[in-house]
Amino acid sequence: MYKKSLIVAIITASVLFSQNNYPIVLVHGFAGWGADEIMGYKYWGGFWDLEKYLEKKGFEVITVSMGPVSSNWDRAVEIFYQLKGGQVDYGKSHSNKYGIIRKPETKVYEALYPEWDAEHPVHLIGHSMGGQTVRMLDYLLEHSFYADTLESIYEESELLGQKHSGWIKSITSISSPHNGTTYVNVRTKTIPFIQNFIGFAAAIGTDVYNFDLQQWGLEQQDGENLQAYYERISSHPVWSSKNISSWDLSLDGAREFNSYATANPNVYYFSYATSCSVPDEKTGYHIPHGTVYVTLRNNIRNIGQETTAFSDGTKTDSTWFENDGVVNLISMWGPTTGLNGPDQIEPFGQDKKLLPGRWYTFPKLTMDHYYVIGQSIFTKKEMRKLFRIYLDHCRLLHSLPE
Repeated sequence: MYKKSLIVAIITASVLFSQNNYPIVLVHGFAGWGADEIMGYKYWGGFWDLEKYLEKKGFEVITVSMGPVSSNWDRAVEIFYQLKGGQVDYGKSHSNKYGIIRKPETKVYEALYPEWDAEHPVHLIGHSMGGQTVRMLDYLLEHSFYADTLESIYEESELLGQKHSGWIKSITSISSPHNGTTYVNVRTKTIPFIQNFIGFAAAIGTDVYNFDLQQWGLEQQDGENLQAYYERISSHPVWSSKNISSWDLSLDGAREFNSYATANPNVYYFSYATSCSVPDEKTGYHIPHGTVYVTLRNNIRNIGQETTAFSDGTKTDSTWFENDGVVNLISMWGPTTGLNGPDQIEPFGQDKKLLPGRWYTFPKLTMDHYYVIGQSIFTKKEMRKLFRIYLDHCRLLHSLPE
């Protein structure tokens, strides 16, 4: 339950006025979609529209849409060019390494926020894998990369060839698998979930749902039937590479990412965690909370008893059982598994002076993975309660010093 004391604390922290008016950028997670897809059903809000709600409250809000099954690197690059505008460039070195098309012809964007720079930064809010993606974006902005390491030649792209410090004011993660999710292991035991997801979703058609697969050359070709398309997708080498969401969402993939993408000392970090499971008194495993949406019940049970091994042989334990139907609770608070040690993580408090470079956590929300973004809400009363959480948080973000 979302505590009234937290709402009071956030409003108090905002000191009743804004100290900045930087845009709020909403970043979807795995299998997400853009504002104009799924026949108007919103990723952020479901039957309601969170972006419009926040805009009516005076915030500038931008919703971006990236490859739903792409890697965090590719997704972060796409966010950059959607906000800044121009031809997507995944980088020469990255593209050669993974065999992708470096500059897909159809991925050229009009800028959603052309003035974006250190003087005009953004607040990033990422749900699920989106929380990893926005951290990757910060990493790419803060570093310059070599296209040819031996020759010390930098990438020629606007994003990768130079540093862009100070372009992000804050990062907020919601139900994000910072340390990976054992759901990847659960699903892989039964079906290769990404390939099957694409095969199923392909039947919907790209007019309704866009896969953004151009960098892989995996678009369905003219005259290619669904069976041939699915067979071509299934045999593509990308699935065995590390340039794919299943690697980034795995325990080892997240650990690798956490080892180099540590907290930026100049960025404010916040995290929201969700849970809809409870321990079973007989087994100690986690089972669904009584009000959980029916489609997530099997997921909750499976994650609630899954133990997964890292590549070094260590295994998860019962502390990983609590979950929201997709992500383990222990993974949502912030990055802790990096080989250089965990990021600093502490509870948000009314009496605390907020400092950049550390994660501030809020009380656990008793919600499932999709309820927290409004996708399983069917009444205005429930919607208003959820959207108020976002409103209070955006007020907090605007209270941060310029």
